[in-house]
Amino acid sequence: MVQSVSACGVHPMSTTAQPVVIRIPRHMQEQVENVKQVRGKNKVNTIKAVKHLIKSKNPELNQSAGYTLGKFEHSHLSSKGWKHNKSFGDYFTVNNTQRTPPVVTEIQDEEGDKLKEKSKPITFHNLHLCPDLVEALGKDNITRPTTVQLQTIPKLLKGYNILCTAETGSGKTLSYLLPVIHKLQAEKAADSESIETTPRTRSVIIVPSRELADQVSAVARSLCGPFRLMVKTVGGGRGVGNIKLAFTKGPPDVLVATPGALIKALRRRYLDLGELSFMVVDEADTMFDPSFSGMLESILAQTCVACDPSETRGPGPTRKAQLVVVGATFPGGVGEVLSQVTDLGSMVTIKSKNLHFLMPHVKQTFLKVRGADKLLELHQALKAAEQDKAGVLVFCNRASTVNWLGYALEDMGLRHVRLQGEMPASLRAGIFHSFQKGQVDVLICTDIASRGLDTQRVCLVVNYDFPESHTDYIHRAGRVGREGSMEDGEVLSFVTHPWDVELVQKIETAAWDGVLHQEA
Repeated sequence: MVQSVSACGVHPMSTTAQPVVIRIPRHMQEQVENVKQVRGKNKVNTIKAVKHLIKSKNPELNQSAGYTLGKFEHSHLSSKGWKHNKSFGDYFTVNNTQRTPPVVTEIQDEEGDKLKEKSKPITFHNLHLCPDLVEALGKDNITRPTTVQLQTIPKLLKGYNILCTAETGSGKTLSYLLPVIHKLQAEKAADSESIETTPRTRSVIIVPSRELADQVSAVARSLCGPFRLMVKTVGGGRGVGNIKLAFTKGPPDVLVATPGALIKALRRRYLDLGELSFMVVDEADTMFDPSFSGMLESILAQTCVACDPSETRGPGPTRKAQLVVVGATFPGGVGEVLSQVTDLGSMVTIKSKNLHFLMPHVKQTFLKVRGADKLLELHQALKAAEQDKAGVLVFCNRASTVNWLGYALEDMGLRHVRLQGEMPASLRAGIFHSFQKGQVDVLICTDIASRGLDTQRVCLVVNYDFPESHTDYIHRAGRVGREGSMEDGEVLSFVTHPWDVELVQKIETAAWDGVLHQEA
C-alpha cells in the first residue's frame, strides 16, 4: 500500500496545471515513524528481568514476584491438575525473595541487600541485661537480638506472664532463657543475704522430647556459667535413678524436663513447683497436644502462677512464678487450660507478624511423583547434596518408613543415620548428636526431629512423605534457613497422593499472599 501526495506544478508543454503524484511505500513510512519516536524521547526503555515467585514446569503458569491479583482475578495454580494421574513428573518452585531470615533486625532493600542504617543498631546491651550475660553471648558471636527477642525480653524482665508465638528459627529459646537467667542471678544474690532462705528449684522448662531437653540444657549451661547457676536435665527413658541423680547435689536452679520425667520427680517429692520463680512451656503446640495435655495440666495445677507482675517480686517465700508459653503454632484449647492457673487478661501476647508466613528466604520445590519413583528422586537429591557436604533431613510420616528407607539407602551405599520415636531415648540422643557434629550428613527421621531442634547445619529438607498437616509442614521447613545458619537452605517435597495435593494447593495459594492459614 502507498500514500499519494499532490503538488502544484505546470508542465512546459502543457497549457493547464496538472497535479503531481508522489507515491511513498508503506515500509518507508514505518521507518520514518520509528525514527521520529526514537528521536522524540530522551532515553530508550529497556525491559528489566523479572524474578519469578513461582516457577513452574509449564512456563505459562510462572508468576512474577510482586504481582498482585485483581479484585475479581483468580490465581492460576501450577498444581491445579495434580490429582490426575497424567500430572506425574510435573513440578513447581516457590523461589526465595530475600536473602536473610525475616527475624533479623536489619533494614533491607527489595533485592535483600543490606542498607546503611541511620540509627545505631540495637544490641543486647540496650535490653538492660547484666553485662556478664551479654559477654557470654558475645563469645558465641551473638550480639544483636532478633525481632521476637526484642519484644519478649523487656516484658519478662518486668514480671509479665508471656504467651509468645513466632516462626521456627526466630530465636525463641534465648528470648526466655536470657531474662530467666538474668532474674535468677539477681534473686540468688538477694536470697543469699537472708539466713532463713533454703535452696530450691527456681525455674522449670518443659519440652516435649529428650533431644530438645538436652539441647536447651546445653545452651542454658553456657549462659549460667558466669553466675554458678546449676542446670540439670531429666528426660524420658532414663529411669527413676537418673531422675534422682539430678537432685543429689541439691536442687538445680534451672531444671529442663520432659513431662513424664517431671511427673515422676514430683511424685517422689524431689521438687516443689509451688516455690518456682519461672515456669516455661516450650514447643506449646506439641505440649498441648492430647498426648501431653493431661500431664501438662497436672503440672500447671501444682504451680503457683502470678496473676500480676507485682506478685513476682518480694522475698522468696512470697514470690509467685512467671508463666512463659512459647511455640510456632498453637492448637485450640490453650486458653481454657491457662485460664485455670492465671488471669488470661494479665498475660502479654506476643505474636510475630511473620507467623504462618511462608519463609521468604527459603526455596521450596514441589514434585509430583509416583510412590515407586520417590527412592530414585531421593537418591539423586542426596548425591547432589553430598558434593557440598551439606546436612540433609529426610522426613517420613511413619517409623516403619524410616527403617525401610534406611535399609534401601544402605543398599545404594549412602551413609546416613535414622531417628524415630520408637528407638530408646539414649540411642536417639547419640544419633542426633552425631548429626549435629557433622559426623554424618544425612538424617532420616519422623517429625520427632521437626520440633525445636537446632539444625543450623541443615541446607536441605526432603519431605519423602508429604506432611499430613500445614503445621507439620511449617515445622519441617523451619529446619532450614534458621537464624545463625550459614546457608538459606531449600525444601524439596515429594507429592504422591490426592490428599497431599490439597495441602500443596493451600501452600501454593499462600505464596501469593505469603500466609499459610491455620485450619480450624
